[in-house]
Amino acid sequence: MIIGIFGGSFNPIHKGHIAIARRALEQTAIEEVWFVVSPHNPLKKRGDLLDDELRLRMVREALRGEKGMVCSDCEFHLPQPSYTWRTLQQLSLTRPQDTFILLIGADNWLDFARWRNSREIIARHEIVIYPRRGCEIDATTLPKGVTLLDVPLYDVSSTEIRRRLAAGQPAGTLAPENVLAALGAQG
Repeated sequence: MIIGIFGGSFNPIHKGHIAIARRALEQTAIEEVWFVVSPHNPLKKRGDLLDDELRLRMVREALRGEKGMVCSDCEFHLPQPSYTWRTLQQLSLTRPQDTFILLIGADNWLDFARWRNSREIIARHEIVIYPRRGCEIDATTLPKGVTLLDVPLYDVSSTEIRRRLAAGQPAGTLAPENVLAALGAQG
């Protein structure tokens, strides 16, 4: 099976994440997209994260009924912080029959050289990049095995959802209702 690894904090997951995964399933050889919830991204402040189990539960709820999309807690069972290289190594060891393709935003691609073992990731795994505002990528400069996903810009962010909820503003157009309900129950 060809599995797209869509890692992130999902703090919280939103409709843009799901739309990107749908497009990846439609436009690439990816047969399943795994939303790998990261308990601790080394490039983000841990204090800004919602509870790990809450984020995992929200992703599971958001993906309920979504064909070809799976919530994964694999990074919860690996040493912290969560490095994509370590995750891909572990998945490749436990599922040698599968091929793993990394699905990342253009912002992450522009910062990819800072990722641990970034050269090894590029050498061993295909990478599919989706657009992010303010992060232009020239497809002609991409190395072999790295491609751009033809998908519209989904101008929604987890930060905006948290900001709206903290201000008492509606966020129903940005995130699935069951995710918003979980956030409301949070606090």
